Amino acid sequence: MDRKLRTALLAGVLVCGMTGLGFAAVPLYRVFCQATGLNGTTQRGIAAPGSVGKTVTVAFDTNVSPRLAWQFKPEHRSETVEIGGRDMAFFTAKNLSNVPVTGTATFNVTPFQAGKYFTKIQCFCFTRQTLQPGESVRMPVIFYVDPKILDDPDARDVSEITLSYTFYPVDSAKTPG
Repeated sequence: MDRKLRTALLAGVLVCGMTGLGFAAVPLYRVFCQATGLNGTTQRGIAAPGSVGKTVTVAFDTNVSPRLAWQFKPEHRSETVEIGGRDMAFFTAKNLSNVPVTGTATFNVTPFQAGKYFTKIQCFCFTRQTLQPGESVRMPVIFYVDPKILDDPDARDVSEITLSYTFYPVDSAKTPG
């Protein structure tokens, strides 16, 4: 095989590989963030391990995109929870418009090093929420703070964790139902 053909084949393989890597970047980044808690990414779990007798304050922060005509807030601004114990917080959302609106919530935890220890068992943020005109709903999140936080030198002194949500509209014309 001559040198020009080999160079062209190598360039083609490189282009295909880079294109594949480009498509895989977002899912790989998501998996990496969930595994490490990078940027406050929380974990998903099934059951809390059980209380270890220590507490941490969890504060709740809520935001709504200017493009979404909703009111969204926590029922309580903060709670003191037992590390390892299952806890539940409630949020209320109200559609302020005169048409049905679907929204989805993004979330993160600060300080960022606490993200890998903050585990959600159930959350309204896992699914889209559709509210009818003027409808108000009460939405729970069930969570726990993993006791392993006490063994992490970068996170064991964390006394307050802020769980932050932002609701955005879902463009139903561009996404499947």
